[in-house]
Amino acid sequence: MIYTVTFNPAIDYVVRLNTPLEVGEVNRAAGEDCVLGGKGINVSGVLKELDCASVALGFVAGETGAWLERGLAAQGLKTDFIHLDHGMTRINVKIKAAQETELNGAGPAIPESAFHALEEKLDALQKDDVLILAGSIPSSMPQDIYERLLAHLEGRGVRAVVDATRDLLANVLPFHPFLIKPNNHELGELVGRELTSDEEITAAARTLQEKGARNVLVSMAGDGALLLDEAGTVHRIGTPKGKVVNSVGAGDSMVAGFVAGYLKTGSYDDALRLGTACGSATAFSLGLAKREEIEVLLAAL
Repeated sequence: MIYTVTFNPAIDYVVRLNTPLEVGEVNRAAGEDCVLGGKGINVSGVLKELDCASVALGFVAGETGAWLERGLAAQGLKTDFIHLDHGMTRINVKIKAAQETELNGAGPAIPESAFHALEEKLDALQKDDVLILAGSIPSSMPQDIYERLLAHLEGRGVRAVVDATRDLLANVLPFHPFLIKPNNHELGELVGRELTSDEEITAAARTLQEKGARNVLVSMAGDGALLLDEAGTVHRIGTPKGKVVNSVGAGDSMVAGFVAGYLKTGSYDDALRLGTACGSATAFSLGLAKREEIEVLLAAL
């Protein structure tokens, strides 16, 4: 089974304006949508398109949390959230006008008791289950939460996937995550130098592998992706042709596709192809990748 964790899920209230936003004035929307999300939830959504079952874990609170749960259930996603006694699941306001403006909610405070409740849920994970940790950590939680969770699971044969940046990523390497997914700029930050070629990216990925990562997947936007697998083999892929209209969720989609591809075939080449197709399908659409879009792009790779 695949488990995703979203520490601070959100309802994104997306408002579209036909005219520039006027601060201090009444602005009238031309359209609006509500999008249920968070990085782990995004991964679960794309996994569903690929016929891979998952359980979305995390924390919700208040009426907005209940609304988010109902919405995800209506989409066919299985959730097992921890319900907090205080606060409310955050609402993020995304104003799409001539310039995009965002106002992100803070989200509820997450007490230590809730963290222990999450640990108890993770006790159900078995050998070869996949745990996907993605995104930043709310300010109310310990910033070593990723390390604590992986330490809690150490020795059980759970395959951890970590999509995070800087210290969050660097500090989990001793726990030998199955997959990490920095982009080329984040990888450069981790090794302390700018990376301008495949050879430099490969060398930097090997540095992280030497520190504990099993597989290092480096996304490079329009230049495709590079995978250094646990056997030391380098896999390189470009991107299919298309117009990028949305960057939100593309990395999450790539993670979902990679994990699904690997679990289905055991092939890193297949995993990289499907991950690239899923990431591109999201980048080329206004929402998360859909099965039909993924299949078309997969055939082009």
